[in-house]
Amino acid sequence: MVHRLVVNYGTPDDPAAFDAYYRETHVPLALAQPGLVRLTFGHPTGMDPAQPTPYLVAELDFDSADAMARAMASPEGRAAGADLANFATGGATVVHFEVHTAT
Repeated sequence: MVHRLVVNYGTPDDPAAFDAYYRETHVPLALAQPGLVRLTFGHPTGMDPAQPTPYLVAELDFDSADAMARAMASPEGRAAGADLANFATGGATVVHFEVHTAT
């Protein structure tokens, strides 16, 4: 079953610099993690103006919670985690969960 890591990035000090750094530097670091199945990201649009909306949401899928834990503990995973301090000036919230499909 897929295990998903979700990163919600707050609004950065310089959105253009964030976007360039994210695409050119951080994404390659994240993609280097062993066991990563898929990485998707995008700029969401809020449905409720009364609720805060993240600046960018990234979803990283792994085959299992164990695969995610191994990736996070790897040198590549540690490098990607440490890189947040280089560009995520608006902060980042990280959560993970087992993906269930509704039928």
